[in-house]
Amino acid sequence: MRRELEEEIEKLSSLAREKDAKTTVISAGSLVIADWVRYKCRYGCKGYGKHLSCPPYAPSPEETRRMVSGYSTGILVRFDGVPGHKKLKPEEIPEDFHPFYKDLILWGHTTIHMLEKTAFYDGFYKAFGFGPYPCIFCEHCVAEEQPGIVDESIRRLCRHMDMVRPSMEAAGMDVFATAKNAGWELSTIPCKDLEYGKIVHGDIVSIGLVLLE
Repeated sequence: MRRELEEEIEKLSSLAREKDAKTTVISAGSLVIADWVRYKCRYGCKGYGKHLSCPPYAPSPEETRRMVSGYSTGILVRFDGVPGHKKLKPEEIPEDFHPFYKDLILWGHTTIHMLEKTAFYDGFYKAFGFGPYPCIFCEHCVAEEQPGIVDESIRRLCRHMDMVRPSMEAAGMDVFATAKNAGWELSTIPCKDLEYGKIVHGDIVSIGLVLLE
């Protein structure tokens, strides 16, 4: 790894620590991209088709494979816990739980965007970030507001076009396997009565990624 890249990684890692996030370096070849991940979005996720950061608007696994092949290095960024809810209980979580996690999602997406932007202006012009979860910069995404068929052209109506990035899982990355390759063991969180979203504790680990070359 050349010295300039090492110095940039240290700088970005320091900036991430200032945001209470942890980092680890991973080779681009260790990112696990699998077709099945997209099925988890398409079948079972309440956010499908409602966010421009998610499928069907996000890149397909095949597109992601081709894109990642142009990089050598990634920085995985880890966010532990849910801001403001250290001792989270299932009964605290509303049925529409996506807005409930707004601070967590913004923590992840704004940090990833800041790291990507920093690297870009430091001369690493290929830097690109993937956040955790659907973005939540707007109360309702234009994708959710539009009637009729799914149409990629509505992306031009995005209110935060400069900020929105796909999540790792939306782009077909197996976050669990990728984190394991980097030395982080993740586990699923049991949900009360097997009810989607009603997690039984707040020890959530969220993962983002910044690719560098």
